[in-house]
Amino acid sequence: MTRKAVLFDMDGTLVDSEETHYETMAAAVAEHGYSVPPGFAKAITGMTMADCHTYLVKLIGLHLSLDEFVAAKYAHYLRQAPGLKMRPGARAAIDLLRARGAEMAIVSNSDRMLADANLRAVSLQWPDLITVTRNDVRLGKPHAEPYLRAAYLLDLKPEDCIVVEDSAPGAKAGLAAGMRVIAWPEKHRPDIVFPEGVVMADPDDIAPVLAACLSETFVPQL
Repeated sequence: MTRKAVLFDMDGTLVDSEETHYETMAAAVAEHGYSVPPGFAKAITGMTMADCHTYLVKLIGLHLSLDEFVAAKYAHYLRQAPGLKMRPGARAAIDLLRARGAEMAIVSNSDRMLADANLRAVSLQWPDLITVTRNDVRLGKPHAEPYLRAAYLLDLKPEDCIVVEDSAPGAKAGLAAGMRVIAWPEKHRPDIVFPEGVVMADPDDIAPVLAACLSETFVPQL
């Protein structure tokens, strides 16, 4: 029987942390006299911190360096991280994997410092859990490298991996890696336009789609 694994994005997919990211970025720029632009929260979904910084420099003329911006945001975020919760339905998805004998990994565009704080808050840490963060690769999502790195660490072929993502950049990364991708947007984000080739899941219940993908044979598009 072919081994399979599910590679989960973290923020907004396993951990209900997207709002915390937005709030702490807004707080970071506010303490330096700036205000985030309208539509900020929706615009930056799935972006790296470097991309968020570039976005704010262009739109509001932010004069903080990337390092200053990151330090200010992380200070706010780490104070709030212990209160984070898992996204509804995420625990059931993990239980489904265990029942099916599938493996899992977590692949995030966040830095290791934030990823570890998130996973600690929701008790998603165990000795053999593979986690790939922005610090572990040269190129973050939407590039394929983070997902290919996870497949390498699991000793699996890309076609034996299923990606679960709540953002378009993350879905693009999974597709670029030659993997089956399940789009699982948060309920309040019907505006997200996912690339062609993803399998859409109900925001309230990913289990039926995940179970079907675990049962099927996937042939990647060449």
